[in-house]
Amino acid sequence: MLRTSDFNYVLPANLIAQEPSSERGESRLLIVSSEFRVPSSELAPDGPELGTLNSALFQDRHFRDLVSLIPPGDLVVLNTTKVRHARFLGHRPSGAQAEVLLIHPGQDEHWIAIGKPGSALRPGKRIEIAPGAFIETVAVLEEGYREVRFVGITAEEAMRRAGRLPLPPYIERDPTEADESRYQTVYAEREGSVAAPTAGLHFTPQILRALEQKGVTLARLDLEVGPGTFKPVEVEDPARHPMHPERFELPAETAAKIAELRARGGKLWAVGTTVVRALESAVRGDGTVVPGRYETGLLIRPGHHFQAVDRLVTNFHLPRSTLLMLVSAFGGHARIMAAYRHAVAARYRFYSYGDAMVVL
Repeated sequence: MLRTSDFNYVLPANLIAQEPSSERGESRLLIVSSEFRVPSSELAPDGPELGTLNSALFQDRHFRDLVSLIPPGDLVVLNTTKVRHARFLGHRPSGAQAEVLLIHPGQDEHWIAIGKPGSALRPGKRIEIAPGAFIETVAVLEEGYREVRFVGITAEEAMRRAGRLPLPPYIERDPTEADESRYQTVYAEREGSVAAPTAGLHFTPQILRALEQKGVTLARLDLEVGPGTFKPVEVEDPARHPMHPERFELPAETAAKIAELRARGGKLWAVGTTVVRALESAVRGDGTVVPGRYETGLLIRPGHHFQAVDRLVTNFHLPRSTLLMLVSAFGGHARIMAAYRHAVAARYRFYSYGDAMVVL
């Protein structure tokens, strides 16, 4: 059985993308073929030297080349969630700084949130986020979550006036005006996430139009990405990792398109790990994908039997993360870890604003 340490890899800090590519669609694309098998002799803890790998196992392309890979009649599923301005930097009565990140609405106009320092988020404590506007902690929940409410301002007005775009913690700068568009997909619709479905950041209206003109069907769902997407697995047994549930909605139109796809024998392309989690959570034993509103805490790791997804478009993920485990489950652990070593050696850009890979 694979342990969490089996999903570790060495990444030079200068390969963590701090800025998006100059233009959408111009990022690089690593194509990983299912024909690849890694010899057991190359599975040393540090991995093989790149020179021992056949370069034909991986193809280095650009994201715009994805259009040529997807045949007519196939289905591409996108996550249309939009990142809300959910991060607040404020002050305690003492003047000391504090931070709150809204996760999702609760009941009675309350919100579920996390923040720091913990001492500033005890029940009854208030953080001033704008003159006369406060976030007050109502209750402390499990795993560090808080139930909070807004005082002197509505949540919507607070996000509009004082909320910040919550860039990932590994982007070591404040958000800029450019991030307002580049950290959202071009097809984002309803606000609900604290992080972007980053595989979708590479798509342009031109790429989407080219796919449809080619005869590729597009479908949508909405999964609200939570902060757990950045949380490393801290236990050696991945099964003991607490998955933070994420809410999603799968429209009836998308379920119908998937049923039509299966009837004609086409392939389903998931854009991002969020789409994979949603579809694999909504699929039934007979392969039918059922529409509806759900909450998923599904942890996908090697050994998972995929029933809904045939192809995966994704970014490069953090070591020891549930996202890397998911990609390894889909493409094979040895193959994906070798692909990551190739990407490091070829100086791909990693994480949210980084390059992409497609697993066939």
